[in-house]
Amino acid sequence: MRGNQSALLWLARAVPPAEAGGEVRVLVACEFSGRVRDAFIVKGHDAMSCDLLPSETPGPHYQGDVLDILDDGWDLMIAHPPCTHLAVSGAAWFAEKRADGRQQEGIDFFMKLANADIPRVAIENPIGIMSTIWRKPDQIIQPYEYGEPFSKKTCLWLKNLPNLQPTNLVDKGEMIVYESGRKMPKWYADAWRLPKNERAKLRNRTFQGIADAMAEQWGQQ
Repeated sequence: MRGNQSALLWLARAVPPAEAGGEVRVLVACEFSGRVRDAFIVKGHDAMSCDLLPSETPGPHYQGDVLDILDDGWDLMIAHPPCTHLAVSGAAWFAEKRADGRQQEGIDFFMKLANADIPRVAIENPIGIMSTIWRKPDQIIQPYEYGEPFSKKTCLWLKNLPNLQPTNLVDKGEMIVYESGRKMPKWYADAWRLPKNERAKLRNRTFQGIADAMAEQWGQQ
């Protein structure tokens, strides 16, 4: 299911959240860093991460396809589906990716997470095509709104969750301005010096301030 029909289904399946203060079973989909998982565990919740990669830190982690465990009775899912074929930063390769099916595979996986039968869902992705293919995100957040002096626009699509409220507004971090006039956060530009796999990991890790805000605010709903 695609487009507005899928968006309506997603919203229609929302149910009232669990009683505040209780333990929440949390699935953190497509996370290898363990940061969001551990932030919820610190708050006393039953959280598990899942990714094709092993967890970088010790803790409950399913290494494999998240679709294997999507129906295991979770109260909340925070998902970080791969953005490689969806983010506008890769628009120069969209034609090729549409032709060979990679972009459609990315869309289909994103929507399987979006349509999961889980009461509360947050899906995180950078600025990309899902805002058009599916629907606009509920909010766009920045790390510097959560105590992290970095810039990275991040979209959140929310089901039965409130917008994530800023916790600590700090400096936006250093920017690099190229001769063309294009601007890029320095930390993001510096990542190009790393090997491809390490570069991808660096950019995909959730900032700790955001992870902590998710656990503090959404674990109490």
